Amino acid sequence: MAVFSYKGRNARGEAVQGTLDGADSGNIADQLAGIGIIPTEIKPSSQLSAASPKLSLPDFFSRKKRVDPQELMLFSRQMHTLLKAGVPIMRALAGLQESSQNEAFSVVLQDLRDSLNNGRELSIAMRHHPKVFTAFYISMVQVGEMTGRLDETFMRLYSHLEFEKQMNESIRAALRYPMFVIIAVAGAVVVVNLFVIPSFAKVFAGLHTELPLMTRLLMGFSNFMVHYWALILALGAGASYGFRAYINTPDGRFKWDRYKFRLPIAGKIIFKSTLARFARSLALSFKSGIPIVQGLGVVALVVDNEYMRSCVDKMREGVERGDSILRTSAASGVFNPTVLQMIAVGEETGDLDGLMLEVAGMYEREVEYDVKTLSQQIEPILVVFLGVMVLILALGIFLPMWDMGSAAMHH
Repeated sequence: MAVFSYKGRNARGEAVQGTLDGADSGNIADQLAGIGIIPTEIKPSSQLSAASPKLSLPDFFSRKKRVDPQELMLFSRQMHTLLKAGVPIMRALAGLQESSQNEAFSVVLQDLRDSLNNGRELSIAMRHHPKVFTAFYISMVQVGEMTGRLDETFMRLYSHLEFEKQMNESIRAALRYPMFVIIAVAGAVVVVNLFVIPSFAKVFAGLHTELPLMTRLLMGFSNFMVHYWALILALGAGASYGFRAYINTPDGRFKWDRYKFRLPIAGKIIFKSTLARFARSLALSFKSGIPIVQGLGVVALVVDNEYMRSCVDKMREGVERGDSILRTSAASGVFNPTVLQMIAVGEETGDLDGLMLEVAGMYEREVEYDVKTLSQQIEPILVVFLGVMVLILALGIFLPMWDMGSAAMHH
């Protein structure tokens, strides 16, 4: 990604400037529109990184380390506490910098202090660190500055980041068990084909008789693995590299993110958690006073799924044309009738943020239930699969041994 410098005007009409990372000038314009800035000039920058405009030694090391989301959660909670207690923002940032154990985040806090000393707003200063503060985070801070409720904004951001963490942990927990099962079964297949079947093959070679079809198939597959295991590993590594390269392309990422929702068992968990993240983020933006179009724009950046992001972008375009949230939500095709009814009630009563929180809570409870019952859903499939494997091994290995026993009895 290249670095671009920009000039523009914020919602107050004030002139602002800075740098952002992006693929091209169009991408930078979209980022600026998402945070409420109308760009007047965008051009490539000679800076190496928009996140650290000064090439000092601490900045060099900060590129080597990433700011952990847990650090940002702690920062949000502490800023809420300090600002609510009446501590000036400069003193609050100085105290947090002194207490920070993360060198990279300490550099970020120092840059925020320098920007504030130069007369910039906190949201403007945060835009110099797009890898630390997301467009959604910056937009929320900007709204907090405009309304004079920055302490409440930081508390809402803390709750949002905590929810994001819980959702990510739920998805990892949902995928951990099936991945463990797949790895264990793959390991068992490798051991059987490389060590067990070759031992039986030596015994069967002395029979000098035609072996059953299943036995010949097992021995052929085992022989292939024994002699071409390096080729199999190379093909597997090549396929993995090719898949990663494909999903890093825009088209590949879009198709993979759409296919994720169709995965057996795990797909519905990923889908519901993505919808819960979208609904809670949208409710938070509405509750903070962000306009609907701008809120949908920044929420699209929060949703970590290209397919879902395209649906949110279509919703934003529909609202820009004058359509209602209900109509654009129905046209997206991702919400069930119950959710659409809740959105309709929210629009009629003017409590859309509260209803979206209810939607998020509903999906969160469904994700929690699906994660808890995941092992019960996988166990029948696992039992059937292991049963088929045992049957194949039994037919392939024990049939010749049965023939040997029968021949010995006849003699």
